[in-house]
Amino acid sequence: MTRKAKRLYSIGAMFVVVGGALALVLTALSSSVAYFQSPTDLVKNVPGPAQRIRLGGLVEDGSVKRDGSSQIFFRVTDTVDSVPVTYTGILPDLFREGQGVIAEGTLGPDRVFLADTVLAKHDETYMPKEVVDDLKARGLWEDGKGLVKKPEETVSATPVGAGS
Repeated sequence: MTRKAKRLYSIGAMFVVVGGALALVLTALSSSVAYFQSPTDLVKNVPGPAQRIRLGGLVEDGSVKRDGSSQIFFRVTDTVDSVPVTYTGILPDLFREGQGVIAEGTLGPDRVFLADTVLAKHDETYMPKEVVDDLKARGLWEDGKGLVKKPEETVSATPVGAGS
């Protein structure tokens, strides 16, 4: 084998090894990725039962209910649609009605979002950019002020999956 052939063989082998490693990394990452969805996205495109997603929006006023144990029921809205959420655990201190929230989990067969993680913040710092941009486009959000209209003024009563 000539020197040039050995060099080409070595370069080809390196490409195969790097390509295989890259394929393994991408496969591992794709199974653990949680895609962001707004309540409207979730109503329009219902995900598969095992698909992990991040649901972002505002906690709907008057929707937080506790059952006496550590299970909490609430609704997340983007001012167009709302999604019922159930969460078992301790909520963040900043969690309250009318504030931004991101819930990570799966959509159950009864169209109730089963959250295993809840993040809350009093302003747009932890709100998904997509939610803030959507609220700004509708004139419901101003930088420095936050929500300028209450979400219940424009929330529809469409249940998740009923629009399809």
